[in-house]
Amino acid sequence: MNFKEMTDEELISARDEVDAWCAKHAQSIWNGRKGYAVGLLGVFGVSTGIVFLMFDGFEPVSLVPILLGGVVCLMWYKVKQQHKNNSNFLEEVKKEIARRTKKTEKATKK
Repeated sequence: MNFKEMTDEELISARDEVDAWCAKHAQSIWNGRKGYAVGLLGVFGVSTGIVFLMFDGFEPVSLVPILLGGVVCLMWYKVKQQHKNNSNFLEEVKKEIARRTKKTEKATKK
């Protein structure tokens, strides 16, 4: 996204929206130790399902832990990526706003 084409109001609005999203999801279950524990439980579900398939043979019930674990791992990954993308975007917006304020301060001093 090209910040130089955005107006100051659009930048401030984008910053506020992304900052609100980050604050809302800062206490999510996917963050910190709980998030890693949930991700590991997903991996444990997948590995348990695979072990069931190997020892018990193919049964539809053995696919349930694999599917549930896969969904948990996928959601954990997607949430982490979204949080990372939003945090990077927020930092870029803040840098652009700071750059513009310095530019306007220099223009007013002249």
